Amino acid sequence: NEDRSKVNSSAASAIRHSVIRDLPRKLKLDIKYRMSDYLKPIGFTLLPHIGGFLGGFVTKKNISTWYNHLKAPSVKPPNWLFAPVWTTLYTAMGYSSYMIWRDGGGFGGDAALPLALYGTQLALNWAWTPIFFGAHRLGLACIEIGLTWGTIVATIATFHPINSTAAHMLLPYLGWVTFASYLNFRYWQLNKDRKD
Repeated sequence: NEDRSKVNSSAASAIRHSVIRDLPRKLKLDIKYRMSDYLKPIGFTLLPHIGGFLGGFVTKKNISTWYNHLKAPSVKPPNWLFAPVWTTLYTAMGYSSYMIWRDGGGFGGDAALPLALYGTQLALNWAWTPIFFGAHRLGLACIEIGLTWGTIVATIATFHPINSTAAHMLLPYLGWVTFASYLNFRYWQLNKDRKD
């Protein structure tokens, strides 16, 4: 009985020492994984803002020198409205893409096609500003935004089976791009004879 007690005491002591020795490493790994849990959604959420931020330089440079001199459609929103709308839409887009990545098995799982479509529509979204504001190509921008619109629809359709909430988060974006497509078309109609 005494020998058994010594063995149990010895085993308990070894386990205690092992736990104490490994505790800092385990805590470090736990913190690393917890940080990763926060950094991934933040990264996905911020990604769309990169193109919006860079496009803002092109837009700002052309507002007073070119855009404000175009014949405008009667339903044109005030210029100040675009920044908060795009900030909200980019944030929702980014987080919805994280939800698809998380729930669809990452880039190699079921999320592969939806994320490829998402990346395509995001690239098209970013390309519109240099075409419209930078190159002043209103007709080309109209075609380009049409492609963007179609890719957004495909993105929503492929998001839905993986996470319907993520798909629904893109509906305001689709609505805004629909409205922006109309505005782009009207700007082209009203200004297609301009030489700049």
